[in-house]
Amino acid sequence: MAAGFKTAEPVEYYRSFLKENCRPDGRELGEFRVTTLNIGSLSTADGSALVKVGNTTVICGVKGELAAPTSEAPDQGFIVPNLELPPLCSPRFRPGPPGEQAQAASQFLADVIDSSHIIALQDLCIEKGKLAWVLYCDLMCLDYDGNILDACSIALLAALQNLTLPKVGVSKETGLAQVTVQERLPVKVGNYPVSTSFSIFDGTVLLVDPTDEEEALSCGMVTIVTDEEDQLCAVHKPGKASRQSRWRRRPSPGLLPQDLAMTLGAKKKDTFSHRC
Repeated sequence: MAAGFKTAEPVEYYRSFLKENCRPDGRELGEFRVTTLNIGSLSTADGSALVKVGNTTVICGVKGELAAPTSEAPDQGFIVPNLELPPLCSPRFRPGPPGEQAQAASQFLADVIDSSHIIALQDLCIEKGKLAWVLYCDLMCLDYDGNILDACSIALLAALQNLTLPKVGVSKETGLAQVTVQERLPVKVGNYPVSTSFSIFDGTVLLVDPTDEEEALSCGMVTIVTDEEDQLCAVHKPGKASRQSRWRRRPSPGLLPQDLAMTLGAKKKDTFSHRC
């Protein structure tokens, strides 16, 4: 009977749970799914991590390559994130070039890297105007069940913390790069941004760490990124929500806007306590 109700009236099915301040998967409205992290899972990468947020699974591999810095920033290297959402992770995705969601997520990660200064780009410069590191951060979703941005953020940060690069210098005689493969050095991670995503249900209720099903039923999504110092790094809001969707000033069940600070604080406390 419950399964039939869920299929016929999915929104009403969810509302029946929200009235009791819970969700169909047993979580409270402000409760995160269990997150597991495996560091150094790719032996062929310079740094890697595998993260599971509930059933959502993302793997990130970082490879360093040498390149000439730009004339506009001769003392800086580059960090280039890219997310792939293949058909194997969900039937919603199709083969071919990156879709809109994958491109938007890749841009979100680039914005977080830029605004939060996870790694000082000057630290990636080997010799000003001549040689610098390019860090290609390739992420792939292996199983999609919602909240891809948080999963990618965790995987990216963990992979960068796991990153080591060969010692490199520039020969004064030849001007060519000299790579010491046997000697590897870590890259300093200077900031630890935390991404927290919410789905907006019925225009009034925030559901933290939404599943794929909850995202499909929502009228909008919002992702807030803060760091250890409570500095706002980024806010991402896809264009799904209608213009009429706004916070109403009437009592409503669920996680309301005034609960954001408490929820973000809990997420940061858990993230920093499990820092690798």
